[in-house]
Amino acid sequence: MAREQRQHRWMVILAFGLVYLFWGSTYLGIRIAVEHIPPALMCAIRFTIAGTLMLAYCALSGRRIAYASTQLMHLAVVGTLLLMGGNLTLSYAEQIVPSGLAALVVSSTPLWFLVLDSMLLGHHRIAFRGKIGLALGIAGIVVLLWPKLTAPGSVGGRELAWSLALIGGSFSWALGSVLSKRWQSHDVDPFSGIAWQITFAGLANFIFALSFEDVRNVDWTVRGIGAVLYLVVCGSWIGYTAYIWLLRHVPTSKVSTYAYVNPVVAVFLGWLIEHERVDAYILAGSAVVVASVVLVTSAKVNKTTVTEELPTAEAAGG
Repeated sequence: MAREQRQHRWMVILAFGLVYLFWGSTYLGIRIAVEHIPPALMCAIRFTIAGTLMLAYCALSGRRIAYASTQLMHLAVVGTLLLMGGNLTLSYAEQIVPSGLAALVVSSTPLWFLVLDSMLLGHHRIAFRGKIGLALGIAGIVVLLWPKLTAPGSVGGRELAWSLALIGGSFSWALGSVLSKRWQSHDVDPFSGIAWQITFAGLANFIFALSFEDVRNVDWTVRGIGAVLYLVVCGSWIGYTAYIWLLRHVPTSKVSTYAYVNPVVAVFLGWLIEHERVDAYILAGSAVVVASVVLVTSAKVNKTTVTEELPTAEAAGG
């Protein structure tokens, strides 16, 4: 094997490791952060810092950052759907729902991709294997939430409500991703486009936080601030950069494996660090959900007009 090939192989392995570890750990990071900081304010700080510094880097490195108003509007809509509809919902849910369970529910996002890509873009038809995966995914979610569905107390009801909200947040993430593909423009630099999406999401979360949260009486602890910084550096910068690099060097079908590796990492870290409960329903439901995502992401896609690969989720915690 040539030296260049060995270096490339090790770069691929490193990038996969960064995405698997850091995106899987962001669920625990969010869980810790929202113990001390209101969810919308936490998201606002996280995304505003990450986005503005990314824009500054783009400007200093000579990348284009000035775009037409229509292009900026598209970036704002996509960023808000992804990082407010998706991540803010997750942040609120993790005040009630254990991080491992939240990650498993969010892992159903690729199932929404398959449906929305077919409905909005019309480029793909859902193959039989994909339909089996969709049905299996729904069954897995039911198994995961079964203790909440049958729990008589208010605690179980709250967990169920926020678990269902996570499904809505996953839909928002998938919708934003599909619209991003639909509005894709060769005039927009990919890295600066992501920076604008993150920045707009930060501003939207700030507006929500100032309107609906008590931002004057925040407990600014070292633990909470540390969690936010971890999310900025490891989730938004390192994890996302590794993901973008993988998309350029590895087939999308292989990159999408994060969708069923991240929940395993999240469940393990939640159990190890926060002592979150892992029962038979979690184990059985996670196995079914992971199997459904494997079926969907590996299913043959019937394309009707253009030759494109089925998009994958960028991890709601990343």
